[in-house]
Amino acid sequence: MTVRLPKRVRQKQLMKKLNGDPFLTDEDLAKMFGVSVQTVRLDRLELGLPELRERMKKVASQVYSKVRSVGSGEVIGDLIEVDLGKSGLSILDTGESMGFARTKIVRGHHIFAQANSLAVAIIDAPVALTGSVEMRFLRPVTVGERLVAKAEVVAAEGRRYVVEVHTKAGNDEVFRGRFVVFAQPESGDGPERADGEL
Repeated sequence: MTVRLPKRVRQKQLMKKLNGDPFLTDEDLAKMFGVSVQTVRLDRLELGLPELRERMKKVASQVYSKVRSVGSGEVIGDLIEVDLGKSGLSILDTGESMGFARTKIVRGHHIFAQANSLAVAIIDAPVALTGSVEMRFLRPVTVGERLVAKAEVVAAEGRRYVVEVHTKAGNDEVFRGRFVVFAQPESGDGPERADGEL
């Protein structure tokens, strides 16, 4: 059972939690502090802390300025971290329009699109294209689940990059992909062949 903290103590800890992880939802915070979601919302309002969506937009706008290969509207999900040429992280909140009406299971192309756009976004080049992918869907995703995709460049040779993407919903890995991505030369030469030939 969670011990209820005095309001000032709770608000101080709430600020500390959000500074450490700005992507905690009001529901997450309510569970942590053993209070209602409404109490968390009132605490946030009193402290001048924006809701999750606004916090994500702020972080994403800072991150997008680093990306060279895609525009801000071309990444599926919210781009949260990018270390160009090395790694990145994106978050996708799944909605009704992404799922099948009868089963409420998210269509696979949304999960793939998040991973693929993240794999391309972390390449340090003005143009990057996916050449090939090995992937596995590990469990169905239900509408409403939040998808957290992490990408890492595991090999690079010339303009050819191998990017591994792992996507989780909660603690479960739901997708795994190995993307071969080609950075296009700035001179405007033709695109690489999909089979990896230069």
